[in-house]
Amino acid sequence: MNTQRAIISGVITWILGVLVYSAPYFLPFIENSEQYVNVVFPLGIIPAVTLGAYFYYRTQGSTGYKTNGFRLGVVMIMVAIVLDALITVPLFIIPEGGNHFAFFTDLSFWLIAAEFVIVTSIYWRWIVVPNRTKSQPA
Repeated sequence: MNTQRAIISGVITWILGVLVYSAPYFLPFIENSEQYVNVVFPLGIIPAVTLGAYFYYRTQGSTGYKTNGFRLGVVMIMVAIVLDALITVPLFIIPEGGNHFAFFTDLSFWLIAAEFVIVTSIYWRWIVVPNRTKSQPA
């Protein structure tokens, strides 16, 4: 596994996730932003994680397929957890009366974490592995 590239993939995914999460709060035509985020964020994180996985696997050459999508997903969510602990919670959650414990024990947080791992695993299995076998000589 290319750890540096996996960490960068995690940062890219986290940034896209923050954008997906915060966008409804800046759109004046959305009346109930919190409810909208609860519906849209789990769906919007799928393309964000897919782009992070794409970034990791796109230049890994003939050995990139060996990095299992599960492992990549775990690294990406670990990066997101660190960034959430250092940036998201202090800047956005604590001013609203929340804390680290409430943020990280919320069931929806862990469902999103599982989504990270599942999406990267599916990407690896359906996109990376078949493309690797197609490019191998018979």
